[in-house]
Amino acid sequence: MADKILIADDDPETLRLISLMLQRQGYQIVSATNGSQALALARSEHPDLIVLDVMMPDMDGFTVARQLRGQETTAGIPILMFTAKSQVEDKISGYESGADDYLTKPVHPAELQARIRALLSRTKARTAVPVERGRVVGVISAKGGVGASSLALNLALSYHKKTRQEVIAAELKPSQGSWGVEMGFEDPEGLTKLLNLKPNEITTAAIENNLITTTYGIRLLLASIKTKDAELAGMSGQLEAIVRHLALMAKVVFLDIGTPYLPGLESVLKQCDELFLVSDPQPLSIARARSLITDLNHLGYGKSRLMSVVIINRVRSDIALSAQQIQDGLGQPVSIVFPPAPEQAFQATQRGVPMVMIQQEGLVSQQFVRLAEQLVDRLNK
Repeated sequence: MADKILIADDDPETLRLISLMLQRQGYQIVSATNGSQALALARSEHPDLIVLDVMMPDMDGFTVARQLRGQETTAGIPILMFTAKSQVEDKISGYESGADDYLTKPVHPAELQARIRALLSRTKARTAVPVERGRVVGVISAKGGVGASSLALNLALSYHKKTRQEVIAAELKPSQGSWGVEMGFEDPEGLTKLLNLKPNEITTAAIENNLITTTYGIRLLLASIKTKDAELAGMSGQLEAIVRHLALMAKVVFLDIGTPYLPGLESVLKQCDELFLVSDPQPLSIARARSLITDLNHLGYGKSRLMSVVIINRVRSDIALSAQQIQDGLGQPVSIVFPPAPEQAFQATQRGVPMVMIQQEGLVSQQFVRLAEQLVDRLNK
């Protein structure tokens, strides 16, 4: 049976040309000329994909996408936004409202067809095989400010780049998000919205509705930076449900757990297949990391479950502990050490991109590649 595509655009000529082109490719076409009609047809026709204009009468494409993602029956339909709005903030709004891809007019017909084929193929790949649990990789630190969040995000990107597998990275720290701000996503609310649901209301569709699709190939669940959201950290049942469903949605899921003061931490840790413990090379940090290692040993990490220690150095080597002092202080070997990279970190922040996208041949980026390769080797065994 031919794939059914819903095209929503208020310009009759655009609608006619795209419909004719896709019909010639063998697709079944349903068309809408405004947002309300698009929503109604999405519910009644159950299309395999929606090509959605942004500037439409009565309801813009951003609103349509958000409503589609908020309804169980339409939440999983892939959305390609196809619009003349080409500013960066427009694209960000598109992805935040739930678009899987964003394409600006005018475009060569071959590119539009290729984007549509790619979206349909990815959707079929997710649903064509029985759901299997992916690998859950947690990133934790004994204290804040040592680079755990940066490690979780950049390792996720490096792993995806190495394998091209489906990857999701999730912040589990309400009110303490950093990725959204660093990459220019306004008011990231994905984690907040999920934690405000009841545990039995948290489904894969609900999580899909709150994931951000990035141009780097991975999807993100972002935490806010609003102080009032700190009270949501106590929603341990919701956190457990989020991690459980995330594991069914990607080959590998990276969790930014933060410090061990997260309520419900044990239930999250029990769902992790392995952990990266992050520290800096300072005496107090190493002492606290060793104490955390002892606690994690009681949960099986370092024994039946793998735990790797990563050191991120942000100061000159002459005012930091040596590699031998670090290993003696921790009582176990260190997997990898990251050297100071203040210029790279500054450039990444200025450009609103992850560190591995800056100086990709530099030492820090290559260390992330090495860490990703170690993880690939373990998962392939």
